[in-house]
Amino acid sequence: MKYQKSILSLVLAVTIMLSLAACGTKEPAGAAGTSEPSAVSGIAQRPNEAFDSSENRITKEMAYEGVSGYCHSAYDWSIAKDNPDIMYVEMGEESETSYRVIFRSYTGAFVYFDVDKATGTTKMTEYVPTLGVENDAGTIDLFDYLK
Repeated sequence: MKYQKSILSLVLAVTIMLSLAACGTKEPAGAAGTSEPSAVSGIAQRPNEAFDSSENRITKEMAYEGVSGYCHSAYDWSIAKDNPDIMYVEMGEESETSYRVIFRSYTGAFVYFDVDKATGTTKMTEYVPTLGVENDAGTIDLFDYLK
């Protein structure tokens, strides 16, 4: 009984931590109540040399750079200072319409970022392999995190 309570407490703590991490996403500066163009309408205003010359506007490098920028602004990386292997961003699989970029947290959880090649809209999905839990974590605009 005591062992079951410990496991339940651990599961509850991890679930709460992941929920709080998802709630802590930052809104891009100037996004609320402004007339700044969105990524879709603002695409023509971005430098042409940053886009792939084919029908896809987002390159693999842009997907990685944008997601990495988001992860470094949204998550605390100080815990990985002495051991950088416990947190990382890496490229995943690619389909005709999207790139997958994967963030691994020091907790062992993963966040999958599916970047739409045409618009830069990026869907986030959190996955905790030890618990078998997968949750929709919202979306971001990739262009908000590109330099």
